[in-house]
Amino acid sequence: MLWKGRRQSQNVEDRRGVSGRTIAAGGGVGALIVTLLILLLGGKPDEVMQNLQTPQASSSEQTQPLSAEDKEEGEFVAVVLADTEDVWRELFRQEGQEYREPSLVMFSDVTDSACGYAQAASGPFYCPGDEKVYIDLGFFREMQQQLGAEGDFARAYVIAHEIGHHVQNLLGIMDEVQGRQQGLSQREANRSMVRLELQADFLAGVWAHHAQRMKNVLETGDIEEGLNAAAAVGDDRIMKSTRGYVVPDAFTHGTSQQRVYWFKLGFQTGDLSKGNTFEADEQ
Repeated sequence: MLWKGRRQSQNVEDRRGVSGRTIAAGGGVGALIVTLLILLLGGKPDEVMQNLQTPQASSSEQTQPLSAEDKEEGEFVAVVLADTEDVWRELFRQEGQEYREPSLVMFSDVTDSACGYAQAASGPFYCPGDEKVYIDLGFFREMQQQLGAEGDFARAYVIAHEIGHHVQNLLGIMDEVQGRQQGLSQREANRSMVRLELQADFLAGVWAHHAQRMKNVLETGDIEEGLNAAAAVGDDRIMKSTRGYVVPDAFTHGTSQQRVYWFKLGFQTGDLSKGNTFEADEQ
């Protein structure tokens, strides 16, 4: 992905220099990698983080300098976020609406959010309460090592997916889905969550389509990296690797095939009208 030397978003909060704002016993990426993988890309952070908190949690702060690699990772995230701003601002404008830019918080280990404490184990997530995306960038290394999702565009896909949730929030889709879930069985509620997540994958593809059209940012192999990342985070693949078996009724994000299909459709068409995952067939 061609990103160096381009505009960086100002809507980035870099909290990586301050670690341990709230430290919970037993935390850490390595110890909680299974939870991280299961919650990858849009789980329920409020529930997960509540479960991960312990009575022994204590508050402290440690300031650590960022390495050159850390700084470059932060610059990459800021450029991708800027690209999402430019694309979605234009697409909203075409529909006669105004795009409200979210913030993105980069943190180390743990930080606070309007959805509760954000921990590395919760994976990247979007919090509608404060309209912020939270990412411990160590997640990208885990994604590469644990899932084989390599390349800078795999990371861009993750960011674009979470921004897709922000778009859903602005359009009222998230509230509508939450309203529908009232009174549903767990199986049907999970199906609604799957459709929400697949739509965020579609929106990530739409972003990639228009980012390429507007800025010519893609290099050879980038879309393959995005498709590989989408496949890597399918419920079926994650369950198979962590449990050894698959439970379709417990899916909350969609299969590898579904996630690839919707991201690819968004990229190929760039057409928001094609992204009604809730009324589509089971694909």
